[in-house]
Amino acid sequence: MTARKRSEDILKTPVAITAMTGEMLESRGIASLDDLANYTPSMSINSNSSGRSDRSFQSIIIRGFTPAISTSQTASLFIDGVPVSSSTAVQNLGDPARVEVLKGPQSAYFGRQTFAGAVNVVTQSPPDEFGGWVKAQLGTNNNREVAAQIGGPLIDDVLSFSLGGRYWGKDGSYGNKGIAGQTLGDQTTRSANLALKFTPSSNFTAKVLGLWSENIDGPSATALIPAYSVTAANGTSIVTSQSNCNVNGNAWFCGTAPKLQGNQPSANTANTQFIKNFLSQPNGRLLNPEDGTKGYGLRSRFYHLHLAMDWDIGSGLTLSSLTGYNDEIRSTLSDLTLYSNQGALLNSTTTAGSPTYFAYPYLVEYHQKDVSQEFRMSLENGGPLHLVVGASYLYSFFQSGGGGSPGALGTTTFSAVSGSTDSNTYGAFFGLTYDLTSRLSLSVDGRYQIDELAAFAKPTGQTLLSDAFAPAGTYAGGQKLLSSTYHNFMPRAILNFNVSPNLMLYTSYAKGINPGAFNVVFLTQPATTQQAAADAGLQVGVRPETLSDYELGAKGKLFGGAVTYSVDGYYGIWNHQLNSQQITVTDANGVPQLISATVNSGKVRVWGLEAELNAALSDRVHLNASGSLNDTYILQYASSPVTALTGMTSFRGKQLPNAPKYSGSIGAQYDYPLDTIKADLYMRGDFVYRSGLYSDVSNLVKTQAYTQFDMRAGIKTGKVKIEAYVTNVFNNKAYSSIGDYYTIDPTFAHFSKYSGLAVGLRDLRTFGLSARYDF
Repeated sequence: MTARKRSEDILKTPVAITAMTGEMLESRGIASLDDLANYTPSMSINSNSSGRSDRSFQSIIIRGFTPAISTSQTASLFIDGVPVSSSTAVQNLGDPARVEVLKGPQSAYFGRQTFAGAVNVVTQSPPDEFGGWVKAQLGTNNNREVAAQIGGPLIDDVLSFSLGGRYWGKDGSYGNKGIAGQTLGDQTTRSANLALKFTPSSNFTAKVLGLWSENIDGPSATALIPAYSVTAANGTSIVTSQSNCNVNGNAWFCGTAPKLQGNQPSANTANTQFIKNFLSQPNGRLLNPEDGTKGYGLRSRFYHLHLAMDWDIGSGLTLSSLTGYNDEIRSTLSDLTLYSNQGALLNSTTTAGSPTYFAYPYLVEYHQKDVSQEFRMSLENGGPLHLVVGASYLYSFFQSGGGGSPGALGTTTFSAVSGSTDSNTYGAFFGLTYDLTSRLSLSVDGRYQIDELAAFAKPTGQTLLSDAFAPAGTYAGGQKLLSSTYHNFMPRAILNFNVSPNLMLYTSYAKGINPGAFNVVFLTQPATTQQAAADAGLQVGVRPETLSDYELGAKGKLFGGAVTYSVDGYYGIWNHQLNSQQITVTDANGVPQLISATVNSGKVRVWGLEAELNAALSDRVHLNASGSLNDTYILQYASSPVTALTGMTSFRGKQLPNAPKYSGSIGAQYDYPLDTIKADLYMRGDFVYRSGLYSDVSNLVKTQAYTQFDMRAGIKTGKVKIEAYVTNVFNNKAYSSIGDYYTIDPTFAHFSKYSGLAVGLRDLRTFGLSARYDF
């Protein structure tokens, strides 16, 4: 394991870790972050944002630390220890050597935005001997995959390479009830990788890795559960209210979220000439139309490059350098109504070619990139002292744009691109472990970090009308508007005791820090509006979130190593949590305006238990099991949208949404040797359970429990593996995600408060056959 930037036995590492080798991932059919979360205690993925549940947004949630706003992540991703800015990099895991999920604050070794944990994907190293593999897969719902990897020496004992590519795709499990023949949830990924390993001497190694991937998806598999009915002007019923209770005078839902009504899922997602014309226009766009989506759905492109160098200088000292670069663009067009009403005249438009039915197309585009550098020195000389010291730098850039409208989009103007934000993060870290005795060790590590945040004017320029938050005046495009600097120290202390060669106990304390943020939305508002925001306590800069975390755990072996296990418990206080706050002000024309901002108004108590077990019951039967309890108890929280809906002003005692309180999995594999043909027959079954997810902090409505049972059977020889599989055997239809949303009609009568739910739809039962050949 590399949880502490050095190689360690996972059963001797005093950190809560779930680690899976490439062989373990393949045997369970784990090919995405969602799959990985199913088999990792305390990990879940939330892909529900702004009425979409798709690959344009995936938030990693560890131990129930659900961020209140999508831009404030609580866990980060890494490839070979290099930070990556979004989940796109590993949405499809490919063929890694292993994946490590580290739980609890990991700031000392991994840096920014890891105060709930980190996911590190360790890639395969180029082989010293020529070889490779090819793989193909076919399944129902048009599941298909073709992948290949090849590698070997270019210069014996000096330079080796690895080159691979993958094409993967599937059709959605649900048909669009509004458009015959269209499925929702179609996904396609193309990716390629190239790695070089340079070993000019026995004490120096350099590895460079380049990754490219592109996702091209159709409309998302998201459905609307409306709290209000929508009727066409001609009297046609479009959607019917599914509300089962009244809250604060508002129609809403109580208990388990209802099942979908007969005309769901549906959406206005026809790729008409009007939509094509809109998407072809460059005016006001963040991305070149050639790089953006060509219709409803998602298009993203991701590049990753890193260079890792290690130099063993002798006496147990190693110098290491890690340089990384990431660049991603995303473009998503969706219908915000989440229902289809083709042929029902709901409004009239004057734009030539625009639809005569009510629709709300909306395009969202992102560009984010980062550059990172880390230097470190480690000492491992066989003595009682183990030491790592280092320094790091991370530059991160983000910019977005978005636009659309119901009915008449207009065919020449998209919308203004937002101003960009960036951050420069400087860090110095250390990790020291001292073996006090042959059994007792004390570890102390920490990171001193400086975060410099900045916000810049829109590309077309920006005028600030008030001095309430920043000097009033006109700013040129790209000119810095605001900046702020934060200084933080994040310590961790661990005491571990080897009771015996087969049992290790540990306890730890750690402090986690999540960076601050900027509120820039209201800076372009009139002076009176800005002053009202200031009087309400809203600020441009908000301070970092903090976490104090305490843990106690045990790891060990039983029955001569036939059984390995780990169990831990944790308790923490999440303070200064970032929440979304809204105020209503009246403009000069007497029209109410809604102003949103991020504030430090949350405090949550978190605690839980986690356990994993792997057992070889015999040479032929292997069992794995895992489970977790992740409890969150809100001490204070502000959510003006939820308050407006429910009337609740206090959420004390409630749980955070979008993460299960209980989760677990169990799997069993039976191997039977066929000696006569020198092959192995195997059969495997895996069961996953996750309790329901709340839609918001009121805890009024949640999804039903999520269960999934998968089966696999196959035969493998030294070079060939053929497998048949069935996923979601019992066709469980529990929603994969849930979020508060709106029932949108032409009058926008229900748009001022939450008036519906947006739910993500999971893949239904899928049959498939795969084959792999190693050479």
